[in-house]
Amino acid sequence: MQLLTRAAGPLLDLIFPRTCAGCGREGGYLCDECEATIPRLKPPQCGLCSAPSRSRLCAWCRSANQPFDRITAPYRWTGVLQELVYSLKYRNVRASAPRLAEMMSAHLADESITADVIVPVPLHSSRERERGYNQSELLAGEISKSTRIPMATDVLARTRNTPPQVSMTTPEERRQNVVGAFECVGDVAGKRVLLIDDVVTTGATVVECSAKLRQAGAASIWVLSLGR
Repeated sequence: MQLLTRAAGPLLDLIFPRTCAGCGREGGYLCDECEATIPRLKPPQCGLCSAPSRSRLCAWCRSANQPFDRITAPYRWTGVLQELVYSLKYRNVRASAPRLAEMMSAHLADESITADVIVPVPLHSSRERERGYNQSELLAGEISKSTRIPMATDVLARTRNTPPQVSMTTPEERRQNVVGAFECVGDVAGKRVLLIDDVVTTGATVVECSAKLRQAGAASIWVLSLGR
């Protein structure tokens, strides 16, 4: 079985060659040239949630007592990056996770973020069975390998199977959709938590997760995503 598993990767690459999401060149899911074209998140941006803002804090963060310490991401959520993440989430292109996690780990080093534990945003058990994997857990696992920060998949649980956030049309609908959808079931008291999600748009999901982690006594909560 182990030999078959090892052989599966090269065999699948032969049948379905790995091609760049940007230019279609064979060899990998994202070539260096196309990675360089992905717009990076740059000021002016909110100092708390990293959303575009000409003020130190955006309107959302001024009006809310955010449970996280900061949301950070290397890239804007657009173009090639969207294609890569959609392929990972919805087209079973799990083999792209190491490349995407490498990009996130590089940003983590640039930000000089330290943590005691890496926690991926969970999927509901029925959704994970249907998909076969949790894309945030794949990314978190790769980041854990490169940073040697332990990953814990038994800290957060998704207790309610909500409709996909992508199906919601407004930020308020997204926030209401995930209210009460998560629970902290592990010990994070006094720990610095690095919460991993593939993308942060309105921030509704990571706010709910962060709130549960904060209630459980987390010392700090940094949210890292690939795109914002």
